[in-house]
Order: sequence, then structure tokens, then C-alpha cells
Amino acid sequence: MTTIDAANNMMTADGLQTLNEELAALEGDGRREIAERIKTAREWGDLKENSEYHDAKNEQAHLETRIARLREKITTAVVVEGEPATDGAVGFGSTVLVRDGNGAERTWRIVSSHDAAPADGRLSADSPVARALIGRRAGDQVSVVLPRGESVLTVVSVG
Repeated sequence: MTTIDAANNMMTADGLQTLNEELAALEGDGRREIAERIKTAREWGDLKENSEYHDAKNEQAHLETRIARLREKITTAVVVEGEPATDGAVGFGSTVLVRDGNGAERTWRIVSSHDAAPADGRLSADSPVARALIGRRAGDQVSVVLPRGESVLTVVSVG
């Protein structure tokens, strides 16, 4: 079980694969599309007053920035897979079942911010709820301040 530490670029293997797929798409099709737009805009004449050309060049700059950021994330990625909670504490990769004050239960897996999709049960390790749950065990209660108010959650189980 891995707890949240200074490695801000922890992610699952699936998350890393998603980043690699996005990078490949941007470096392939994304660059080709921008190059074609620039080529077409150049054919329209005077570049000083050619807004299509300038828009395409700006989009190219944004694309290259995104590619550079993805490469950095991939290079510095720390792949962490959730392991069964041997010590029973919530950590990165854990699946945790919680019950709120109204008795409603939710199951979340603690993942990287890139992998997060709360509606699908994947909660970012950087979120207030996950931060409150990290290190807790079944039976523990945590209080979390959310935009809609304070919520008290009880950890039902950790896996």
C-alpha cells in the first residue's frame, strides 16, 4: 500500500497508458492537422493580415506546449497500482466504501488527478475527501469541508 507523499505524479498503469495514447495522437494526427491548416493559410497570401494563419500558428504553439507537458508527465510518472490493504489503511490505489450522515454509501478508488472521475468511482488523491480518508481504517470517521458544507463520512471498508 502506498500513501500519498511528495511524488505528485503518481498514477495507475491505465493512467500512464492513457497519457501515452494522448501523446501519440497529438504527435501524429494533431501535428498533421495543424501543418495542413498552416499550409492552406499560407496559400491565401499575405501572412501579416492572414488571421487563419495566425490562428493556426497559435494553435500549433498550444499543441506543442501540451505535447511537452505530456512528455514531462510521462517521464516523471511514478506508476502505483492499488494493492490489497494489508494494514487496512486507505492509501493511493485503495478502494474505500464510506457512509455519509444520511446513511448513503459510496465506493471510491483513490487515483491520480489525471485518472479521476468521481461519477465513475475514481477519486483524485488531491481532493479534499481523499486527503481526509488517507490513512484511515474501517470504522474511522472523518469530517470534510466541501463547498456545500461539512460532511461526516464513516469508513465502512478498505480494499
